Amino acid sequence: MPILSIEIVQENHETIDSSWAQQIADAAGAVFGTEPGRTWVRLHRLDSTHYAEQGGNPQQTPRPVFVSVLQARTPELERKRVLASALASCIGEVCRRPTELVHILWLPEGMNRIAFGGTLREG
Repeated sequence: MPILSIEIVQENHETIDSSWAQQIADAAGAVFGTEPGRTWVRLHRLDSTHYAEQGGNPQQTPRPVFVSVLQARTPELERKRVLASALASCIGEVCRRPTELVHILWLPEGMNRIAFGGTLREG
C-alpha cells in the first residue's frame, strides 16, 4: 500500500510529462515489490517561484523533487536505506533530476490512521 506524494520543482516553462506518474508508479512498485494496483503515486508541480533555499540565489537554486512515502508499516532502518536509494534513482531518472536532488520523507505508519473508501485500515 505505498502511497507516494511527489512535488517536483520546475521552472515556469517546464511541465510534467503525462506519462511520469505511471512510470514512477511502475518503478516504485518494482522497488517495493508490490502487486499491480498496490502502489499509488500523486505527482504535483511546484513552480520554482514558490520554492527557495535559505541564502540561495534564485537563479542558481537547484530544482529538487520532494517525495513523501506512506506505508501501512514503516520499514526497518536498513530496508529504508535500500528503498530510499532505489526510489531516488528511479524517480530522478523519470523526472530528469540527479539522484542527489530527490529528497524522501517517510511518514508515520498508515495502519490505524488511514481509511480507504471510509473503512479504517486496522492492524
